Amino acid sequence: MTIPAPPPLPGRAEDAAAPLMVLIGPAGAGKTTLGREVAARAGVPFVDLDAVGDRYYAEVGWSVARVRERIDAVGRLAAETEWEPARAHAVARVVADRPGAVVALGAGHTSYTDPAALATARAALARCRDVVRLLPSPDRTVSLAVLRRRCAETRGSAWIVDGHDFLAQWLDDPAVRRMATRTVHTGEEPPGRTAERLLRGGHGAAQPG
Repeated sequence: MTIPAPPPLPGRAEDAAAPLMVLIGPAGAGKTTLGREVAARAGVPFVDLDAVGDRYYAEVGWSVARVRERIDAVGRLAAETEWEPARAHAVARVVADRPGAVVALGAGHTSYTDPAALATARAALARCRDVVRLLPSPDRTVSLAVLRRRCAETRGSAWIVDGHDFLAQWLDDPAVRRMATRTVHTGEEPPGRTAERLLRGGHGAAQPG
């Protein structure tokens, strides 16, 4: 069944050529799973930026292989910081390239320490009518525990690297909250049901960031 897109959100600088919906949030939040569900129900393409990002990183001299090399050389946190401009560039490019699609952004594509990279990503997402921040729960402690468990089970990593807690960083980053037009808490709800709520505009599901 195809479900109509949610109505326009007031005060948003929307662009008809932008994606139908962008899903953001920490690793383990369910962006890819829900993105596929939403796209299937809406009858539009699904794009996972983590899967296609190399084509955009290459435009500014980066690649996932280069990131791995920099991790070996300087450590994960420093390499992630160096990579920020390329990630922001990829956000801007995928928003421009995928009108009408459902797009999932990996956690690092919305969390930045570099003000210029943050501004680039924020400007790109400001064109989009619906930027949904996904979290398991409105309770931070519960969300962090669920995200940690999911990442350990599916990726073999709790995302604590060299003493830095990336999951907590992504969860707590206020800039990510400001990029979103709404925050949706998924709880233990089946992905199909959450996808239906997302496409109906999140009535009864959207929560303040």
